[in-house]
Amino acid sequence: MEEELRDKKAQKDYYNMETVDEEDTYDYLLGKRYFICKDFENDGLHFRQPWVTAIHEEVERLKERYHEQAKLLRKCQALKDQVRMLQDEVRMLLMRVCELERVL
Repeated sequence: MEEELRDKKAQKDYYNMETVDEEDTYDYLLGKRYFICKDFENDGLHFRQPWVTAIHEEVERLKERYHEQAKLLRKCQALKDQVRMLQDEVRMLLMRVCELERVL
């Protein structure tokens, strides 16, 4: 029981640590930021989790990639439609050439 109480105290002390208001300068560790939480309550249940920031950053990056891919897909579809239209036009021109060759 004493050991459990000591562990809880140590854990509470860990959660009550002061945080630093600065950003890590390395880009390869996404979300590794130290910040002061505006809604911090000293109740022992409040967690400061830098991975939440990493998740938000990753979601924003994925949204951006999705929009770029959707734009490319729309361009590809427009090009496919244009190619089909040109193929139809070529077929019609070939038919006219054949008709003109018959006449001559």
